[in-house]
Amino acid sequence: MFRPVIVAVLALLVGAPAVAQETRVVPQSAAEAKLSFAPVVKKAAPAVVNVYAQRVEKAPRNPLFDDPIFRRFFGEGQRPGGATARSLGSGVIVDPSGIVVTNNHVIENMTDVKVALADRRELPAEILLRDPRSDLAILRIKGDGGTFPVLEMADSDTIEVGDLALAIGDPFGVGQTVTQGIVSAVARTEIGISDYGFFIQTDAAINPGNSGGALVDIDGRLIGINSAIFSQSGGSVGIGFAIPVNMVKSVVATAKAGGKEVHRPWLGANLQNLSRDLADSLGLDRPTGALVAEVDPNGPAAQGGLKRGDVIVAVDGKEVTDSGSVGYRLGAKPIGGVASLSVRRDGKQAVVPLKLTAAPERPPRDLVKIAGSSPFTGASVVNISPATIEEFSIANGREGVAVIEVEDNTAAAMVGFQKGDIVLSLNGEKVQTTRDLERLAGQRPYVWKLQINRGGQVITSVIGG
Repeated sequence: MFRPVIVAVLALLVGAPAVAQETRVVPQSAAEAKLSFAPVVKKAAPAVVNVYAQRVEKAPRNPLFDDPIFRRFFGEGQRPGGATARSLGSGVIVDPSGIVVTNNHVIENMTDVKVALADRRELPAEILLRDPRSDLAILRIKGDGGTFPVLEMADSDTIEVGDLALAIGDPFGVGQTVTQGIVSAVARTEIGISDYGFFIQTDAAINPGNSGGALVDIDGRLIGINSAIFSQSGGSVGIGFAIPVNMVKSVVATAKAGGKEVHRPWLGANLQNLSRDLADSLGLDRPTGALVAEVDPNGPAAQGGLKRGDVIVAVDGKEVTDSGSVGYRLGAKPIGGVASLSVRRDGKQAVVPLKLTAAPERPPRDLVKIAGSSPFTGASVVNISPATIEEFSIANGREGVAVIEVEDNTAAAMVGFQKGDIVLSLNGEKVQTTRDLERLAGQRPYVWKLQINRGGQVITSVIGG
């Protein structure tokens, strides 16, 4: 291991016994400052792959190509196909059988995936699982039959700001590249990249194409999956973000078990971040933690005794600074068992047990894609339940039906419907289920009067029929 060797050298230099231990120290000599990261790279790089994904866009077929005379002049091989959309990123092998972790946005909407290994082999891969909420996806390499080099997964809760970190990936498609930096922050939230906004920040250079690649520690262990950068130019400015490996572990475990969807524990409460003024009004010395704004009476939080006005300050002894931190701590845990929530209540400390259960789907989602000729044509909607609220990040409402997708170039897209909109009523009639909306959208009125909830704001619009 690389770190113990450094410690042993330091011990010899200061005349102490050469005992290897997990002590973080700065270089004490020019010789130490010249130490190479090559041993770390040799250990980690073989398990980092390039991910190539593509899909063929469906294009309208010209009826002329069904005419035998037209084909006689232009040939059978000249039939036009759809345009090909491509994506390039990186991935990390985490199991000898060829299981690869990458970002969901690397393979989003793609159908054909290949991986290129460090030894230049190119092999097809199948998509085992897509998890848009964490922006992770799991692949399995096909057609080799052997074992593959893997990266050991560390415990991302043990890393500290200032630790050395290496980013390995394929930026801009130039080939496998290694960059070095430090861990700049360990719990960045409110980045807006995924539903579980809790990231490791690093100044190791990360660029387009690095997505899905490895962030490793000085022992060559995986600590995060590089996912995004903050940049105004498109290139690295030293602010990169990686998904902590502890979140990766839960997604990998689901894929190995044959699951196609990751089920995470349900809190059953709405949380709010603390401002300075809010913290002062609650008698807190600093604005850290997550305020419980609402508790579902049928959820695990209420069953455990969590109350409105409580401030969650830790999950299983791990400090949380805001609502995003709570979501991550719970989202990285498997279903089953009990977590402990440390809360501040009326100026005192309390511990609330939280049963780790999945959100129920009551009522059933009953997904419907609206067809016909209405302002909703092309929109896919679901019934609102604790499960769909969690899965699709539906906020600010439990009545109506939620829009979860809007197809391009449809009436719904032109009207301006957005993912997350909640349809409350149509033509004066309340919309309580997806079938209600399907029925009402099949009418032929002179005008369409609709009411939606968008981000907590109720909007009423009238559209010509």
